[in-house]
Amino acid sequence: MERAEQLRRRGLGLEYATLGWNVVGSGVVLAAAVVARSVALAGFGLDSLIEILASLVVVWQLQDMHEVERERRALRIIGIAFLLLAAYIAAQSAYVLAIAAHPHISLLGIVWLALTAAAMFALAACKSRTGRALRNRVLQTEARVTVIDGLLATVVLVGLILNAAAGLWWADPAAAFVIVYYGAREGWLALHETVE
Repeated sequence: MERAEQLRRRGLGLEYATLGWNVVGSGVVLAAAVVARSVALAGFGLDSLIEILASLVVVWQLQDMHEVERERRALRIIGIAFLLLAAYIAAQSAYVLAIAAHPHISLLGIVWLALTAAAMFALAACKSRTGRALRNRVLQTEARVTVIDGLLATVVLVGLILNAAAGLWWADPAAAFVIVYYGAREGWLALHETVE
């Protein structure tokens, strides 16, 4: 029982660290997106808001880990949030490609995304281990969300670098479509996660 409580506290600590990073990061990235007119940065900023929601849901679920209905509700909330994110970014990216809007270079976005990728991969590994040890599906699902956050940071980073270094303006909205795919995939998985 003491071991389970330690793991629960560790899970909460990891979620609070994720929350802190994403609260700061969403502000930084969304500001950079507005300045650079970058749909990929805007999509990543919105993804950070979804990650904040997912972390809050996990914190809520970890308060009473043994209530099965709470676990089901938590997974549903995470799934719906990701599906909404995917739909919004798909529409925005298609619009940007259709009007050929060229984003500006964002050095702030490039630096922040590189840092975010490293932080999210480290947090995801710790959450996954802790979730498995606790046998907590919500924490394990949210660990996958955090991996996706790290992957998306990497993909958007590549798009920003291609735009900055080679003038490939379409790399920005193309990178945003990767967020659409993974957002839809993770939303679908979270909605269909079974609870024993």
